[in-house]
Amino acid sequence: MLDANRSGTATAAPPAAATELLVPLPPPRAGVSARCTRVLLSPYTRLSLLLALLAAAAACVLLLEPQRVLTHGWPAQLGGAAAAVVFAVAYGLCTVAFVPRPLLNLAAGALFGSQLGLATALAGTVLGAGVAFGLGRVLGQDALRPLLRGRWLRAADGQLSRHGFRSMLAVRLFPGVPFCAANYCAAVSRMGWLPFLLATGLGSIPNTAAYAVAGARASTPTSPAFLIAMACIAVPALAGTVVAWRKRHRLRGR
Repeated sequence: MLDANRSGTATAAPPAAATELLVPLPPPRAGVSARCTRVLLSPYTRLSLLLALLAAAAACVLLLEPQRVLTHGWPAQLGGAAAAVVFAVAYGLCTVAFVPRPLLNLAAGALFGSQLGLATALAGTVLGAGVAFGLGRVLGQDALRPLLRGRWLRAADGQLSRHGFRSMLAVRLFPGVPFCAANYCAAVSRMGWLPFLLATGLGSIPNTAAYAVAGARASTPTSPAFLIAMACIAVPALAGTVVAWRKRHRLRGR
């Protein structure tokens, strides 16, 4: 607007309101709590937490020695379906803590017989695989995926991500792949939950059944059931060794 002064000339008033609107506001400062939250939720912090949990689980196994169930037997106060449920949960937690599955399968057969031992061991297998898969997916995937730079690692990641069910089914059927390693490798990939759990349950049936029958018939090592079970354990292991031996030159050349 034009304002008239005492001499009669018109002068323009300064646009004070517009000037105030053009002044940039200072950026908000991030508080200490926000920075701490970002650090705690960072991929490498979660990976460190995963490693600490696994180390603590392994230490608990060394201290508690769950393998003593094979020699001392199951607690007398537990029996029937309750004992099977408790054993399945303990089975799953022990697999997360790196207890070998063959030992747990033998214990399931020795404690519950062939049929119930097989069902209990399979339930524990799926439970333990699911827990390990969830821990790896939530705590380790974001930090480990950027490290997949090797040719083998990228090939394994692509195979599990594109053909999750059949790849994991083959891994479970093959006797030479460690159970825990397969769980965490699948967790780092983009494999889905349902294909992982279904392939784990179906692929673990033959090996688990052989060990459960062997554990149930351990008191009669000359019985046909025990001998057949041991053959079902030994033949796939031998076949896996032969396949790995024949593929060794190809693996070295990559």
